[in-house]
Amino acid sequence: MTRGPTFHTAVLTNGLTIVGERNLAAQTAAAGFFVRTGARDESPELAGVSHFLEHMMFKGTPQRSAEDINREFDALGARYNAYTSGERTVYFGAVLPSRFPALIDLLTDMMRPSLRQADFDLEKNVILEEIAMYEDRPSSRVFDLGNPLFYRGHPLGNNILGSRETIGELARDQMLEYFEARYAPNNLVLVLSGHFDWDAVVDQIDTVTTRWKPASSARRRTDLDAGSGLHQVADSTLTRVHLALFAPGFAADDPRRYPAALLASSLGDSVGSRLYWALVDPGLVDSAGLWHEGADGVGAFSGYVSTAPARLDEVLEILDEVLDDMQDRGLELAEWGSAQRKLATGLTLRGETPFGRLMSLGVGYLDRGIYESLHDTVATILETEMEQGSALLAQRPFDRRLTITLGPTGS
Repeated sequence: MTRGPTFHTAVLTNGLTIVGERNLAAQTAAAGFFVRTGARDESPELAGVSHFLEHMMFKGTPQRSAEDINREFDALGARYNAYTSGERTVYFGAVLPSRFPALIDLLTDMMRPSLRQADFDLEKNVILEEIAMYEDRPSSRVFDLGNPLFYRGHPLGNNILGSRETIGELARDQMLEYFEARYAPNNLVLVLSGHFDWDAVVDQIDTVTTRWKPASSARRRTDLDAGSGLHQVADSTLTRVHLALFAPGFAADDPRRYPAALLASSLGDSVGSRLYWALVDPGLVDSAGLWHEGADGVGAFSGYVSTAPARLDEVLEILDEVLDDMQDRGLELAEWGSAQRKLATGLTLRGETPFGRLMSLGVGYLDRGIYESLHDTVATILETEMEQGSALLAQRPFDRRLTITLGPTGS
């Protein structure tokens, strides 16, 4: 019989944590640097620096030019990318096992970029264009408008891209200072998944990061005083109404995150949920969804709906009815079981490849500092009883919801 995945962990003398889920039956290997920094860690004058810095990490190091980095990824046959969120910045890739040491070398070198002034000046224009592009996406803009209203001063309400003003005024030396504090080795986790040699990777990383120095990079945690109510924003250039919904949820390390995720799926999964049958199936909206996301210290339910302006009042009324009915009358066993199986299937499908497993493994370890195998996570979901979801509904979280609409009509 083939042996299942094994978990390994090491902390280097400079504070860098390395974790790995090794599976010798896998045909590929994946790696990612998970940085515990994002929009929530920025001061107002540095708004957008985390995302801007993500771009700069691909612009060259003392050993490699930007062209070298791109060509090496291509030569490795790597599937790679990076992203920035409110909570973290992640750089990742997957290759065949024979190319894994080279991928590790490339990703590790990228973690110490040159941050040249000329590259900074050029990339600033790219960021400003990206901000303009997202301003033309109302499905994104409605959340940018709603986040500060819901989070009300909590740093999770910060805009990931920043603004034209903050990016325009940002200086390269400010980015460098931010980088030195937030990209210290004791604020990074290197995550490995798939077919690799654990001891060889640890020795490789220990050698090339010898000169990395730890720094004080603690995250400021504050309580959430969530906003509520209905807010409507008019934009006469739009032909559809885009609606975002927010309600208080549970932190990433709170055990209630599992019943919260199942509750959100019962309400707002893309197919077969209550919002689907009430809004999508009868053709009142073209899209409706609800999900739960836990963060460091806080969490939230979020939702999105897109509809025609003439149907907005009816959609708002039905949305209120669905949420209130769920809180008043509770869950049904069949929909709870369906939500369990959907989440379990989705996690299992992603976890069948090292590349897909990497994100669940890395985010879970960064959020909670513990290893959760795919088997254990799926088992927890399938064993979560409906009574736990009912207990969350008894707190009536959706009574404290904030709804914001963006469309051709509003105040």
